[in-house]
Amino acid sequence: MIPWTEKYRPRNLNELAGHFEAKQKALDFIKNFKSQKKRALLIYGPAGSGKTTLAHVFASELSFEIIELNASDLRNKKQIQDVMGQAAKQQSLFRKSKIILVDELEGVSGTKDRGGLQELIRLIQGTAYPILLTANDAWQTKLRPLRSKVQLLELKALDKKNLVFVLSKISKKEKLKISKDAIEILASMVQGDARAAINDLQTLSFLASNKPNKEITKKHVTELYSIGREKDENIFSALRLIFKSKNALNVFDQVKNMSYDDFFLWLDENIPIEYHGNELAKAYKMLSKADVFRGRIRRQQHWRFLSYIMQLLAQGIACVKKESKDGFTSYKPPSRILKIWLVKQKQAKKHSIAKKLAKKTHISKKKAYQELSFLQIAFKNTKTKEREKFASELKLEPEEIEWLTR
Repeated sequence: MIPWTEKYRPRNLNELAGHFEAKQKALDFIKNFKSQKKRALLIYGPAGSGKTTLAHVFASELSFEIIELNASDLRNKKQIQDVMGQAAKQQSLFRKSKIILVDELEGVSGTKDRGGLQELIRLIQGTAYPILLTANDAWQTKLRPLRSKVQLLELKALDKKNLVFVLSKISKKEKLKISKDAIEILASMVQGDARAAINDLQTLSFLASNKPNKEITKKHVTELYSIGREKDENIFSALRLIFKSKNALNVFDQVKNMSYDDFFLWLDENIPIEYHGNELAKAYKMLSKADVFRGRIRRQQHWRFLSYIMQLLAQGIACVKKESKDGFTSYKPPSRILKIWLVKQKQAKKHSIAKKLAKKTHISKKKAYQELSFLQIAFKNTKTKEREKFASELKLEPEEIEWLTR
């Protein structure tokens, strides 16, 4: 299945919603690049605001080749020289010109011993082609030497009106049955993150495909966000404490209402966003050790191991980095929580049918659940009138009837 974020990625300026002033400023920079004193444009803004998409749209609009590099792959001076140095000098083989895109600038090292940021500045000053850089936060301390060498362009989060327009357009192309209220709630819940909104719309479409009327309602959207999004902002403060600082001893005071299992999932999802290279390997090693102790608690009920889990998850992961980190990072809710919820939604029909069957036949719910596969076979091979009578006696909902007959 193609992610809708790729399927409906804007291909030209007319398809790119919002950002009217920003689009014009970026276009002026690229068209007048040779006369610019500052040879790179740093586009910054929150996740899902369209930073990377903007670069691709301009490349398509101007028929330029785009060379896309991720800053996490340019960690030091040598890597930048080897990879980006050649791209900044060589002429495009297929197009009249090119754009060099360095995505997620936070990944470039700013430390003196690695020299990544200094080498990037040197290449910017001598590049023959426009360089576009993206970052969530242009004002973090380590990017200070770079800011005076580049033009800055802020992309704000998309407003609700533009998000509603984008989601409505995709819904129409996908022929979704979705209410206006559902789209508006979805647009309100993502805090301007267009990528998250489109991903969630695709998830809702998948859920609706298993329903008889295949309709997405306001209720479905609120259910998705009550499970798939953690409402308690304290988890984000806890993650920042672990990933940004080297002292996370009191982190669990901020997530008292969250289970350790859920906290595992949040860390597992976000470690690769913040850590790279050896730090990434060490962080997952800490998470793995904590999981070993968690398994011992489950099997042997040795709750004294709980303190080890707390230390490994908090201070252990915090200390794998060489130095504290600056800047803003957009953390993501665990995708596995959503997957678990999807499985539960599928199982809900079976449990509901089993409960009704148990009540009607005076057997245990467990026994009724075990008989569901036989009931499904019998239901499929029963005449329509008898099937309708049986469904009426059990008071089955249309979704439950649909499950028995598929």
